[in-house]
Amino acid sequence: MKWIIIGLCIVTALQAWMIGTYRRQMKNICRQLSFLMKKDSNMLLTGDVRIGGIGKLLDTLNDYLLVQRKKERYYQEKEKTIANTYTSLSHDIRTPLTSLDGYFQLLETSDTEEEQKKYITIIQDRIKSLKDMLEELFTFTKLKNASFQLELSKCCINQMVKDTIFSYYDEWMEKEIQPHISITDTLLYMKGNEQAIRRVLQNIIKNGLDHGEKEVDISLQEMEQKIVIEIKNKVYHPENIDITQVFTQFYKADMARSKTSSGLGLSIAKEFVLQMHGAISARIEEEKFCVCIQFDKL
Repeated sequence: MKWIIIGLCIVTALQAWMIGTYRRQMKNICRQLSFLMKKDSNMLLTGDVRIGGIGKLLDTLNDYLLVQRKKERYYQEKEKTIANTYTSLSHDIRTPLTSLDGYFQLLETSDTEEEQKKYITIIQDRIKSLKDMLEELFTFTKLKNASFQLELSKCCINQMVKDTIFSYYDEWMEKEIQPHISITDTLLYMKGNEQAIRRVLQNIIKNGLDHGEKEVDISLQEMEQKIVIEIKNKVYHPENIDITQVFTQFYKADMARSKTSSGLGLSIAKEFVLQMHGAISARIEEEKFCVCIQFDKL
């Protein structure tokens, strides 16, 4: 009987200890949660014991905290991107708008029909620049939307490259540019989107026309089961180009500051390439700005 009483006392003492420990741990968890609700901290919940399901509770709560912090960082980055977008866009739009106002005033005070035609042509050019910038912004926003998916199908890239190059023939001739073209005769097929591929090529070629000198090299080749497109332009000041930032939205090298461009052309090219499961990179090679695109060959 004596041993039974002693055993019951021990069990009772253990239960009291466990209940006390459980209560202290729960109180400690509540205190830590209260602290995290008031403070911006990356700390996780800790506990001295993991009995009675406390360990599982701590793990679940910490997993929840990590998920919430990841979401918070994502939305903070989105807000930062939106803020930068508004800042950059307002700066880029202000320039052509200011010049438009000036040319409208000149148009009102012009005395000759020749002057009026001149100012109307300039105004039309500025309006086109604004339309192009807004179209670039719309395309970039659409591509950054997580729900956007590009429709892909089997396509032959050779003719698309040739057609896109030919569409710039007049502009190259106007600027006295003699492009060096190298396109393999072997038909190369890939899983892609024809409109997206043309847009990628157009944006890269236009970037070269806006900011390059009178040299352009374009090649389409097959290398180790990869379709490789390279577009090279000799540039005025290669030292001003931050090669790590050229695909970042709104990035402009110093030489491009006076241009009425959105700074989104190469960013859009990159997003389209990624949507088609390709890779795009840039480098400076012998004073030439080189963009290399790779797709898997079918």
